[in-house]
Amino acid sequence: MQGMAMRNHSGRRRRVLALAALAALAAVAVVSCVTEPETGRRRLILTSMSQEASLGQQSWTELTQSQPLSRDQAKTAAVQRVGAAISQVVKQSGFAWEFKCFASDEMNAFCLPGGKVGVYEGLFKAFANDAEMAAVVAHEIAHATARHGGERMTYAMAVGLAGLGLNMALDSKASENRELWMAAYAGVTTVGVILPYSRVHEYEADEIGALYMARAGYDPRAAVAFWEKFAAGKSGAAVPEILSTHPVDANRVARLKQVMPRALAEYEKAPQRRGLGVVY
Repeated sequence: MQGMAMRNHSGRRRRVLALAALAALAAVAVVSCVTEPETGRRRLILTSMSQEASLGQQSWTELTQSQPLSRDQAKTAAVQRVGAAISQVVKQSGFAWEFKCFASDEMNAFCLPGGKVGVYEGLFKAFANDAEMAAVVAHEIAHATARHGGERMTYAMAVGLAGLGLNMALDSKASENRELWMAAYAGVTTVGVILPYSRVHEYEADEIGALYMARAGYDPRAAVAFWEKFAAGKSGAAVPEILSTHPVDANRVARLKQVMPRALAEYEKAPQRRGLGVVY
């Protein structure tokens, strides 16, 4: 009987802690909704910019120590040239910009919180000019300035706490039934919360990126040309959008075309119009 009483007490204590954590998260959420200035989208971010920048710096240090840098001077100069032009039009405090080209055939690029930008040599197979690189670099920078990393961490925290609450609520159920419920919860939150927000971030980074490259003087229509070319070069069956972190290529290009009038207006106002920039 004493063992049963101790287990009941432990279960009640876990439920109280879970409810307290959820209540604390809800209270913080009330004052933590912020607006993305370029798109007007309201989003919940519980992390601070300094926390995000610190994590970005840590990842950057580890990456630059483990990944070899490109020895191709032309590619390195292009990354730094395009990156510098875009960073000058980004109105974001607390960013210490660095731009590096990494010696890898991977066709990828990234921007860590705090302004650490990397472009892999493999992407140069797809670039025809500076403007196409600007489309990719500006897209990655937009992920960082829009604080998508902090937003993803916030939603992961919320999903985790809600899962803890559900697990506590199911404490009295048989273990196999509880496992089925938790598996269903994981599937629903992945398809219904995490993946859709990832796609929202991709669309938003495309939009903000088009504005950034236009303000830096690169023709934003190069973004449409690049993503159309990039999509045409893919092989294999496409993953359905509902199960993907990224939008379907056709939808992405269509949304970019919708943004073009605003981006072209920014391009017309740019102090220096570079057009396509250096052609490779």
